[in-house]
Amino acid sequence: MVLSVKEEADVADAAGEQPIKQRKNGLYTGVSDELAANMKSGWGDTELRDLEPVPQVAELAGRRERLSARFPGERLVIPAGNLKTRSNDTEYPFRSSVEYAHLSGNQTEDGVLVLEPTGERGHSATLYLLPRSNRENGEFWLDGQGELWVGRRHSLTESEKLYGLPCADVRTVADTLREATGPVRVVRGYDAGVEAALADKVTAERDEELRSFLSEMRLVKDEFEIGELQKAVDSTVRGFEDVVRVLDKAEATSERYIEGTFFLRARVEGNDVGYGSICAAGPHATTLHWMRNDGPVRSGELLLLDAGVETHTLYTADVTRTLPVNGRFSALQRKIYDAVYEAQEAGIAAVKPGAKYLDFHEAAQRVLATRLVEWGLVEGPVERVLELGLQRRWTLHGTGHMLGMDVHDCAVARRETYAEGTLEPGMCLTVEPGLYFQADDETVPEEYRGIGVRIEDDILVTEDGNRNLSAALPRSSSDVESWMAKLRA
Repeated sequence: MVLSVKEEADVADAAGEQPIKQRKNGLYTGVSDELAANMKSGWGDTELRDLEPVPQVAELAGRRERLSARFPGERLVIPAGNLKTRSNDTEYPFRSSVEYAHLSGNQTEDGVLVLEPTGERGHSATLYLLPRSNRENGEFWLDGQGELWVGRRHSLTESEKLYGLPCADVRTVADTLREATGPVRVVRGYDAGVEAALADKVTAERDEELRSFLSEMRLVKDEFEIGELQKAVDSTVRGFEDVVRVLDKAEATSERYIEGTFFLRARVEGNDVGYGSICAAGPHATTLHWMRNDGPVRSGELLLLDAGVETHTLYTADVTRTLPVNGRFSALQRKIYDAVYEAQEAGIAAVKPGAKYLDFHEAAQRVLATRLVEWGLVEGPVERVLELGLQRRWTLHGTGHMLGMDVHDCAVARRETYAEGTLEPGMCLTVEPGLYFQADDETVPEEYRGIGVRIEDDILVTEDGNRNLSAALPRSSSDVESWMAKLRA
């Protein structure tokens, strides 16, 4: 007897399992009894019995305790998210939701962390995950997400050892949540099935409060997180060095060579790039998020490289350097670069505990406005320029943002705790002023047009000031030139 694809799905449904998905136009139309029996047997025991907990297991428990204290008596549901289709039957590489990874340490698709209230105070946490692929119904080799297709996943027992949490089959979580009573909150936007199971139990307002609190929890980094950020930055520094060494090859090809060179470092030493690399040569440097990276790289022009390595625990660096492709700034390029450097110096100096978050932005903007007035590009006085925001024609963006597991971390924190808040030790932010003169900007002299400069570093607030995590990369114009000459010698 040979089971058809539909019959296999019917069998799986009858057993209470997800139907096995097969390609509509696959070359095999069924599975014989003999082959099915053969595939069930003869496999060795691969259970991993000597696993150690993930390094941050204590920090993860502490974060969950803080969350529990904020929402006593309420059930809290934090999904990892699902695979997203890239095209037809291929998916994008999965990246867990930050909220889920920050609280669980796990990064696998379809996972759900549930904190069940244990009374008026306290919660018990359960991690719902996919178990090993089923070998009895053939899922492990027939299903497109079976382990012979996409790789082995941890058993629930293994996951309990890794994350220090009870683990259960995620295929039961929807039914469990449907039966839940009492107040419930869920992080929305990641798992439609989980949200559907809770549709009559949650409100948008209460769920947004949960998401905002989780974002604010990440404002101050613990020692593990700071170590991961430094690791990300160190790899990023090496990636920038890699790029400088191959600028001649980029000139012979395009910005794509720069993108590929940095990506190699990110994949070898980390999980991925933390965001799409900006490899902007010549006038492309005036486009803030230039990620097409398909333009020419020419001697005599500038390369604005904004890139960061993401660690295996999902912490990312975010660093920018603007480099003369031929290794030497022209007089005008140097003038513009030095103004941005001066602005960054002022911004970094303003980063310290007790300072207002906006202080570093305002300090940098004042320097840039002053230079723009001095160069005759905007009518002063400087106070008028700042009051009216006239410098923004050429500075365009804010001077920085929080950094962590997201490149723009803590983005849904309340404004009063972020942009209008106060800096504390353990916060990590970027300081990244820039000047951008568009190629078609007729309000500036022609020689300015098409020049874009940004300098960005990752700054940790310390007890007595700040520490530049990316200080290993030269910043001043003269130091950049010396550094490039040494690498290209």
